[in-house]
This record gives sequence, structure tokens and C-alpha cells, in this order.
Amino acid sequence: MLPVDSAAVATTGERMHDDGTALDHAVERLNALDPQEFHAVFAACLDIDRWVRALEAERPFASADALVSAADRHAAAITPEEVGTAIARHPRIGEKAAGSDTESAWSRAEQAGVSLADARTAASLSRGNTDYEERFGHIYLVCANGRSGDELLADLNSRLSNDPAAETRVVAEEFRKIALVRVRKLLLEP
Repeated sequence: MLPVDSAAVATTGERMHDDGTALDHAVERLNALDPQEFHAVFAACLDIDRWVRALEAERPFASADALVSAADRHAAAITPEEVGTAIARHPRIGEKAAGSDTESAWSRAEQAGVSLADARTAASLSRGNTDYEERFGHIYLVCANGRSGDELLADLNSRLSNDPAAETRVVAEEFRKIALVRVRKLLLEP
């Protein structure tokens, strides 16, 4: 398992800390969800059925740290087949996620840095997305949380030199980062 990149998984201005009650209440709320609600809530974090079922099987979570640790551990085991299935739900970098559901709202917020990119960077990202899709057969997926358009463009360009197997491993790691960002958001919701 790769170490957690705290800059990538921390939401802007938010750090995981336990004030003694807020995170405990969040864990209690998530533990109390019925199976359908649990699946819907956690599929918005990472739409991989095995991952959601593995988390559900570990309930009840004793703490926020236990939940984040379980989410990380199970996301580290993402298979190439799961990457292929899950990637279909994500918008291209630089495109707004449609919809009013939680996952779409999170995606728009996570890509906020791209929205602030200048026209040249936005055009380069669009061309890069096309080049990437032609090379790998799927969208460029990255944990965009807190990253600028220029940072994402540099990452995209560097990943174009990966072979397909290496890129699949990178995408799996990016899914892991996205899942951890979103699980932390669940814990910080009122």
C-alpha cells in the first residue's frame, strides 16, 4: 500500500482532527445507515461495489480513523477491471460534472482549480485529454482536489509516457486518493 499523500487527500482548509464529538457523531451517523443508504453514500466516494461491500462488512466503525483506515486499505486493492468499470462515471478534467447528486457536487468542487485556469491552460488540458484518451482508451483521471490547472496539465503530460499497465496502476492510486478525500468529506459533513 502506498502512503497517503496528505496534500492530495486534505480538503482545502480542512484537516482531519477529532474534537471529541463531531467526528464521533459522524461515525455514528454513518454506522446507522441502512444497507441501501450506506451503499449510495459510499458509492459516491468510490463507485466500486467490492469496496463499498468491504466497508459495509466492517461496520460498525469504532472511530473516524478506523473508517478512513478501512477505506484506504480496501481502495489500495483496486483491480484493473474495477478501474475500467469505475472510470466511466467520472467527468473529464476541465468539464463540469452534470447532476445534482453528491458525487457530482464533490467533483465540481474538486476541480475548482481547473475552473480558474487561463484559456491557454484550459485549451491545453482539452487537447491533453484527447491525446490521453486516444492512448489509453479512457479519460484522464486524477485526484484534482486542491490542484491548479497547470499542475494537472503537467501531470497529464507526464503520464502520457506511461505504458498502459503502469497507467492503470496510477489510475487505481488516483481513485484511492479520491475515495479518501470523499470519505473525509463525509466525516466533516454536519
